[in-house]
Amino acid sequence: MANEDRVKDIIHRWQSTPEDDLKPEDYRQFKDVGSACLTQGDGARLLSFLQEEKNQGIVRSMGCILVSPLLNEVVKKPKSVDHCQAAITHLTRTCRPNELLHSFLELIEDIDPGAISETILALIPHLQTVLLQLGDRKASCLGSALTGLQEQLSRLPVPYNRQQEEADEHGLCRCCTALAVFTRPFIEEVKGRNGNHATTAEDEELKAELLMFCMRSLREPLLEAELNRDRKSSLWLFATQITVTLPAIQESPAELLLFSPLKKGTQKESRECRESRACLAYLLFVQFMGIDSFPAVFSPLFILRCNMDYINQLLSSKKESHLLKGLALYAKSLESVKDNSLPVSLLELKSFYSVPENLRQVLTDCPMQHLRESGLQVFQLFIDKLDAEAKHKFFRCMLKTSNHAGVEGYIVKNIKNQVECSMKSGAAAKGFLGDELLSLLGLVFSLPRGAQTDLLDTMDRVMEGLNLLRYLLLRDKELRCTTGAWEQLSGIKDQYMKMLRVCIGISRGYYIAELKAVRQDRKLKAKEAREAAQSTGLSKRRIVKHEQVSNMSPEAQQQVLQSALVTFDLMESLIFRIEEIPEEKRKLPN
Repeated sequence: MANEDRVKDIIHRWQSTPEDDLKPEDYRQFKDVGSACLTQGDGARLLSFLQEEKNQGIVRSMGCILVSPLLNEVVKKPKSVDHCQAAITHLTRTCRPNELLHSFLELIEDIDPGAISETILALIPHLQTVLLQLGDRKASCLGSALTGLQEQLSRLPVPYNRQQEEADEHGLCRCCTALAVFTRPFIEEVKGRNGNHATTAEDEELKAELLMFCMRSLREPLLEAELNRDRKSSLWLFATQITVTLPAIQESPAELLLFSPLKKGTQKESRECRESRACLAYLLFVQFMGIDSFPAVFSPLFILRCNMDYINQLLSSKKESHLLKGLALYAKSLESVKDNSLPVSLLELKSFYSVPENLRQVLTDCPMQHLRESGLQVFQLFIDKLDAEAKHKFFRCMLKTSNHAGVEGYIVKNIKNQVECSMKSGAAAKGFLGDELLSLLGLVFSLPRGAQTDLLDTMDRVMEGLNLLRYLLLRDKELRCTTGAWEQLSGIKDQYMKMLRVCIGISRGYYIAELKAVRQDRKLKAKEAREAAQSTGLSKRRIVKHEQVSNMSPEAQQQVLQSALVTFDLMESLIFRIEEIPEEKRKLPN
């Protein structure tokens, strides 16, 4: 009772004190009294106090300090939500907007990490009300609010599939929906002023803040999200809202992607900005968001060249969501380009070198099979779009730099296809018949380490090379028509086959010895106690398909070594078949 009387005395003193004479101690006491009411579950009494006419001076002066405890009460105790929400609403109508905004921004900065989405959903309608009261002074305040909100949302995990998005366990999807509603009146304000009167500095600042909001949204969460136009999820709708907002604030997606000052190199562009533009390119060209308003005058080649920087940004990432979007954007950008049309000069551009290199790393290093499979399809699509001269240069580059037998074997297979296509067309496409072909064959028919080459590690390249050689010998008539080509090919073939036979002989001898040692070791182990020291017969190590034989179990060692011997037999049988071809052709009647 005595405590209640003391509170009444304090309130009476506040009522009789001019606003300018209130001291920091008064603010602290006011917050303590309000927080005590909430702690005791007496939110109705606090609301009544705030709404009482004679207290409006106190509320106007110090009410903003109650925003934080009221919102925390809404988040933690849903039963008190009606009284607390009504109290916050009254504060937003009564307190000074600038002071309220300061309280909201402090609250956003200090959000409890375990209640990010709940706090944002509770405060965002009231924050909108406060900002709308600022009139022509709102642009920078809106920017501060949006930056703070998005920084907190970036701490939430992005749902990666349909089930996670529908569950929305961490509330990110609901917050994105709320953000779209939150920004709508400010976007409408910009739209209403477009063309109706002279643009002011405040108008430009408001557009700039909304543009930065869109760009941040593209990077987080949309770049991480699974977006599919066949499923209109909440994040899909948020992405749609972003792409609609850009032209509404007079920021054309075409200008942002194709002609922005940053793309012209007038200033350095941050990684975050590049990722935002990359996501916008994905939404536009893959998901077709806003494509109806995109100018149709740009050629597929121009769009491809512009998109290569964004594709490179996405493919240089290690994140699955980035790689998926990068591969999809690369494929869509290539699909509209005519086959055999990309000139060799494009390969001199930095992005046309970097993108295939990043794609090669996806093919060889990515642990996810579906990404490797998609990457291989895009890799082939890119090859198909190159003209003959560009293919020739690209194949040379890959054979010299890829350092991966699987990629090299795939390139050799494409060389065979190009030679076959040139022969069928009746025209010697530059690079794939005649003298130009020989420079490629010199790279194909070589062993990286001579006789010491690990044939198992280079098996894909060697087998494709032998298939190519067999094809060329079977189609010798076309090659003989090309001056000097056949004689040089014969020399390359003889030297390659000789070295390959030596390499097979050395490798077979080694693996036979290893297999014998493994079998002997297994017999010894069967006779010895388990604690006996392991035989040193396998002390010598050799890499086989990226695994060390000596680190395998004896059964696995034996299986690998037997497979190696079978592979050598297969190579040797193909060599015999190739060597028989000229003799068989000589026996045929002319």
